Amino acid sequence: MATPMSDLLEEVSHEPFPHPPATPEEIEEFERRMGWKLDPDLRAFYLHCNGAALLRWPDSPYEILPLSKIARARVAIYGEDDDKWGPASMYAFCYVRDGNYVVLDVSRQVDGRYPLLDGDRETWPNPEYCTQIASSFSEFLEQVLRTRRSLYWLGE
Repeated sequence: MATPMSDLLEEVSHEPFPHPPATPEEIEEFERRMGWKLDPDLRAFYLHCNGAALLRWPDSPYEILPLSKIARARVAIYGEDDDKWGPASMYAFCYVRDGNYVVLDVSRQVDGRYPLLDGDRETWPNPEYCTQIASSFSEFLEQVLRTRRSLYWLGE
């Protein structure tokens, strides 16, 4: 059974580097600028903390970006806002390491939540390799907090 988002957020509060919460106005400005709305999991997270480094070990492999740093995956990964570097509907919101990201696909939702994909710099944007790693942010967050492993070992 999935852990409630409120319990996951409480756990994030005890991690080493949660940022102060985003204000409702900052979220509204972000949504206007981006042209899409945060899903309920992401909204709850950003109202709780506007970004966070997860895990208590040095060089945490999961840095959930503040709203001001979320960008199209193709811009975050390759520095160009061009269709040859992937779809415009994919957004990098969690830095993993070495130019890799966890990516939101805002073109579709599953049960009102955006699926998350592996934004590996070496294989981006090949869909054969950039696989879905979680059906929602809360699923991803729970996997990270429970396994305390890097992206490639989640769920194993």
